[in-house]
Amino acid sequence: MLMVISPAKDLDMERKAPVTDYTQADLLPQSEQLIEVCRELTPLDIAKLMKLSDKLAGLNAARFSDWQLPFTPDNASAALYAFNGDVYQGLDAASLSADELHYAQQHLRILSGLYGVLRPLDLMQAYRLEMGTRLETAAGKNLYEFWQERITDHLNQQLDVLNTDLLLNLASQEYFKAVKPAKLNGTVINVQFKDWKNDRYKIISFYAKKARGLMARYVIEHQVSSVSQLKAFDRAGYCINEEASSDTELLFQREQVA
Repeated sequence: MLMVISPAKDLDMERKAPVTDYTQADLLPQSEQLIEVCRELTPLDIAKLMKLSDKLAGLNAARFSDWQLPFTPDNASAALYAFNGDVYQGLDAASLSADELHYAQQHLRILSGLYGVLRPLDLMQAYRLEMGTRLETAAGKNLYEFWQERITDHLNQQLDVLNTDLLLNLASQEYFKAVKPAKLNGTVINVQFKDWKNDRYKIISFYAKKARGLMARYVIEHQVSSVSQLKAFDRAGYCINEEASSDTELLFQREQVA
């Protein structure tokens, strides 16, 4: 199966992948188009558009200005190792074996507001451009209008390469809205993670994000290819709620934090 996850705001561009066979993102020409638009923004524009502090707006204006091709290991980092948020803590890329990393390169994709779709070993330069940003381009009034067709077509190509019709959605709602499920040549498997708190099960953002990373890691380690295998996921105390799940909507719950 093919998996998609979200990127992270927190970056560690100094962390290097334990391999040297880096790759280039397939949609870099489109990324370059977005960079040209972003370079026209002042730090004040960026602060308003992205709801950032003056300091962060200035940092990202500098990133847009400094962004340049070609990407090399000297000026860029592998995506899976550069992102440093909750999902990536759960996935723990640093401890993947060489074989597991190779499997991830084939089966895991990171959705991105700047890069569209990234493979784990695709080189990237630091940026801040969330998918929900209302950045106006020639393609439309926001990044969804810029990316939806392109990302959906790209995922269809990868589903075909893998000869699978299963797409495991481990991305946030903000990012998966950049995909058009009705145009996918496959079935989307959605997953929810809920924790018991205050006498009911509820989605707790930090735990849910980490659980998505744990599930991505589980799929990589076990080379999961079916929904029945997914239902066996039991990391960090989560277990499937069979009654509340279907073949396309999976609900995992846990009583207490492991």
